Order: sequence, then C-alpha cells, then structure tokens
Amino acid sequence: MKRLSMIVLFGVIAAVAGGGYWYWQKSSTDGGDKGVAKAEGKVKGKGKGRGGPIAVRTVTVKRQAMPVVIDAVGSVESEHSVAIRSQVNGALTAVTFKEGDYVKQGQVLFRIDSRPMQAAVAQTQAGVSRDEAQLAQARAQESRLRPLAEKEYITRQEYDVAATQAKSLEATVAANKAVVDAAQLQLAYAQITAPISGRTGSLSVKAGNLVAGGVGGNPLVIINSTKPIMVALSVPQRNLDDIRQIWGKQELKVEVAPSGGGGTIATGTLVFIDNAVNPTTGTILVKARVKNENEELWPGQFVAARIVLRVEADAMTLPEGAIQPGQDGPFVFVVRNSRAEIQNVTVDRQLGDQVVISKGLKGDEQIVIEVPPTLTGGSQITLRGEGESDSKGKGKGKGKGGKGKKDKGAEEGKADDGAKGGESKGEQAKG
Repeated sequence: MKRLSMIVLFGVIAAVAGGGYWYWQKSSTDGGDKGVAKAEGKVKGKGKGRGGPIAVRTVTVKRQAMPVVIDAVGSVESEHSVAIRSQVNGALTAVTFKEGDYVKQGQVLFRIDSRPMQAAVAQTQAGVSRDEAQLAQARAQESRLRPLAEKEYITRQEYDVAATQAKSLEATVAANKAVVDAAQLQLAYAQITAPISGRTGSLSVKAGNLVAGGVGGNPLVIINSTKPIMVALSVPQRNLDDIRQIWGKQELKVEVAPSGGGGTIATGTLVFIDNAVNPTTGTILVKARVKNENEELWPGQFVAARIVLRVEADAMTLPEGAIQPGQDGPFVFVVRNSRAEIQNVTVDRQLGDQVVISKGLKGDEQIVIEVPPTLTGGSQITLRGEGESDSKGKGKGKGKGGKGKKDKGAEEGKADDGAKGGESKGEQAKG
C-alpha cells in the first residue's frame, strides 16, 4: 500500500512538470512570433524616417551697403585739464561751487582773504600820489629857471640841477605806478576763477584753511574739460596704411560704444595720428574728438571704438547663423533642387549679426539658416515657414491586422501588434 502511494505521488509530480514545460515552450513560441511580426511591422511600416526630407528655413543672400571698419579698444581723455592752485598766501574764505559741478570759464571758484592785498594797494597808491606832487613842484622849478639860465642871470649848473630833479621824480612816479599794478594783481589773485569750462573734481581744501601760493602741494581742485572730449585708440600697425591713405583727404568717422557691449553712444572724427609705432605692442596711437554734448563719455572710461574707413555699397551679407565652421574654412548650405549642398565661402568681416561674404557666392542663392544638426551635404530638404516646427509629418503603417502607430512626432511608423501572418506596409509622410 505504501509502495502504491509513492508511485502515485511520483506520477503527479511528473505530470505537473510536463505540463509546465509544455506551457513554457508554447509561451516562448507565441512571443517570438509576435516579436517577429512586430519587428517586421516596424521595418515595413516606417513613416518619416531618417532618410526623409529635413525641414529647414532659408534666407536669400542680401546685397546692401556695409562699412569697412577698424575695431579698436581705447580710453576717454579730457582734451584740456587744469589743476587749480593759489598764487597768493592767505586764508580761504569761500568756495563758490560744489564738488563735481560743471563750471564755465571765468566763473569765480575760490575767494581768499584780500585785506592784506588791499592795504598794500592803498600804500603804493599813496606813494605814487606823493611822488606825483614832488614831480609837479620839480617841473615848475625847472620852468622858472629856464629863462633865467638863458639870460645868464643864473649859472648853468643851477638850471641843470632843477632839470635833473624833475626827470628823477618822473622815473620815481613810473616805478611806483608799477608797484601799484603789482599790488593790484596780487589783490586780483585773491579771487580764483575757472580758466576753462569743464567738470570739477574733488576739493582738497575746504573754506577756512590757509592756502599757500606756488606750485607745491596738492591743487585746490582739478577741472577736466568734457565738451568736447578725446578718445585715444590703439590701432594695430597693419591698419596704419589704410588710415593714412584716407587721412587728410576726408574725415574719418569714429563710432564709440561701451566696452561691455551695446550700441553706439557717441560719434566723432579722427584728429590725431601718433608719429611712431609702439614697438612693444605693435600698435599706433590715434585720437578722435567727440562733441560729447550730453556727456555720454567720461574721462578715464574704457570704450570700444570703430573707425569707418569707407562704405561698400553692394556687399553680400548673410546672418551669422548661416555660416558654419569646417576643416577647409567656413561654409554654407546652398539649396539646389531640394537638396542642401556645401559651398565654401570667404568671410571678409562681421558687423553685428551680419557677415560680409567676399568670395564663394553669386548673390542670389538660397542659404539654409538655423542649420539642424542632422543636415549634411546632399540631404533632401523641404522648406518651412518662420516659427514652424522642424518635424510636422506623420508616418502611418497599414496591414491586414490594423494601423501603424506614430512614435514621438512620426519618427517611425509601427505596425500594430495584432497583425498576425500579414505584412505591414509603411506609408512615408511628407515633412
């Protein structure tokens, strides 16, 4: 009985194992068939694939007037700078402006205690009055003795003494008048005026302090002229011949922009070329004068400047995005017969986002702009409008069992998993 039970148990286990093996084999076979069918549907049901047209946007080569320029970096300089100092000793009684004010030529800036100078003027004027009175008496004496000397009523010596006395007093009066002028000049120095129009800097001395005349020590204030103002540029020596060819024949326009980038904030004309090239840097110094009426530029400011040599009336231009770098130099994609062809070009210069082409194009080509990464020479393309997405086609797969499905923007058409025993066919969609 026990042996019979063991046989039955082994039989049940064998049956269960056999059934499991059969089920596993069937599942594997069905899954493989479905995978093959799915793969075939994927291959045959392609829609817009990698070999399909690529949607691009194009521009036509534009002909327009473009300047020929020299770009340089420079700094702003004051055309005229004056350090204001006192010419007399005394106490500073008044400052008639604020630091940083714009002052005009002749405007009073400082006042110094003038009482000592006024006393000196009064003293010298009194001395002149005394000498003039003595001169008048001496002249009268000389006039009275002249007829007496002619009649020999007096000796010639007596007359000569009177005449010499008068001439001596004339010289004394003239000398004392010069002293009066000097004293009045010193008095004028007690009031300091602006020698030029410009912007004032910081004050080194405040009212109430003693100031000393002369050139020693710090100036009271420094005035920098800002209208007009100079822009000093360091230009590479290779551009010197281009500048000199035009220099003296016509005005060279200079456009000034902030060093950090941005549009033109001021314009001027080139007024100076240095007489020697700097051998250390290989550059030459040039200067432009800018009116600077609104004080857009400030002394000491670093700027980017552009010297306009001439204007090319019919230059071929393309947007910067159309130019591609290559091993053989820059190139563009030209549209011919709905395909993109590589065309090498020579870039002459770039102004803003516009690139001037000197060689490689005729001027009427359609050029691909915003080049897709997948675009290569010979790629089939289709044109799209501004703002339109790169891919807009849909791929469909048709078969006996069902319809193909589009995967993420119609990259590939897929056959439905339920199409068994039939071939799926793809229908390519237009981009």
